[in-house]
Amino acid sequence: MSRLPLRSHDDAPAEARPTLAAAEKNNGFLPNLLRVLANAPVALETYLTVSGINARASLTLAEREVVQITAAATHGCGFCVAGHTAIATKKAGLDADTIEALRQRQPVGDARLAAVAAFTSAVIAMRGQVADADLAAFKSAGFNDQQALEVVLGVSLATLCNFANNLGQPPLNPQLEAFRWDGPASVAAE
Repeated sequence: MSRLPLRSHDDAPAEARPTLAAAEKNNGFLPNLLRVLANAPVALETYLTVSGINARASLTLAEREVVQITAAATHGCGFCVAGHTAIATKKAGLDADTIEALRQRQPVGDARLAAVAAFTSAVIAMRGQVADADLAAFKSAGFNDQQALEVVLGVSLATLCNFANNLGQPPLNPQLEAFRWDGPASVAAE
């Protein structure tokens, strides 16, 4: 049961209703994350705006999904791990072994994706104050300064979603049930 109301077209604040209608049309269902965020229309707007900006990043969709799954698993957000597992599987073309390694916060086989996951973990753990060696390792995998900042962008998007879900505790939508994740809580804050 959700700790925060799961808003619908009928009871959401007026400013959030058009966004909820568009999201349902685009997804084929209304993700409970958006129903939670609709309690604060500015939070919903921020999520959608930053999502659109993140989609324009130079990181590939697969690399962006590595950031999202890594952050969600680190933050202990089962809803976001499930949602991004669905995207990684259906749209980003990540293989099952890579996805499962990310979900378990284990190393992945692909060197480039491993660099993204490691750098994402370092950004979260060090709150952006990554060691020179972490940045150098990321760059030695073929990334640049722009992409380092795009990882920070992805982490900021993930943090909004992960923390909103962790606060609201919405149930997983049935459409995401096949991707359920009940992993451990974050160790980043320890």
